[in-house]
Formats: sequence, structure tokens, C-alpha cells
Amino acid sequence: MADKNMPKDVLNVVKKKTGKSVSEKDIYKLASGVKPSTLQSDTQLRQLIKQVAGLVNVPVSDQTTNDLIQAIKGSKVSTDNLEQLMKMIMKK
Repeated sequence: MADKNMPKDVLNVVKKKTGKSVSEKDIYKLASGVKPSTLQSDTQLRQLIKQVAGLVNVPVSDQTTNDLIQAIKGSKVSTDNLEQLMKMIMKK
């Protein structure tokens, strides 16, 4: 990741938006399972979104999940740029 503060920035945004604290370890554990194929599969993206929602204990509607899937698949985000992906998800 290009920005060394990005993990702390992500944690701060998650806490601010959800009121829940998430550890860097939790984020890295979740991110370690993301592969290029994950970003192309609706099923895998749906599972990832549920995992993230479960991590912060915030429900995500089917409509929001569908919107996130379309945004991710339409954005040409690569696994090399997870910072961009995180920023996109945090906008929702």
C-alpha cells in the first residue's frame, strides 16, 4: 500500500461510521483472503461484503450489497489497489 497511514485511516473511518472498533489484525486477516477472482465473482463479493458487515456488526441490505457489487465490478479496481477499493466501500 502506498500510504503507510491507510490502515489507521480505514480503522478510524470504520469506527466513525459504525461506532465499532476493528483491529488492524482483523482487517488484514479479511484482506488476505481477497484474490483477483474475488472481485469478478458475484458470489465471492457477496460473501466478502457479508464478512465485512459482520466484522463491524452492521447490517447491509440486499440492495446495498448489489450496489457495491456493481460498483466494484464496474470500477476496474485491482487487488493491487486495495486502498481504492476500501475508499469506495466506505462511501456507501
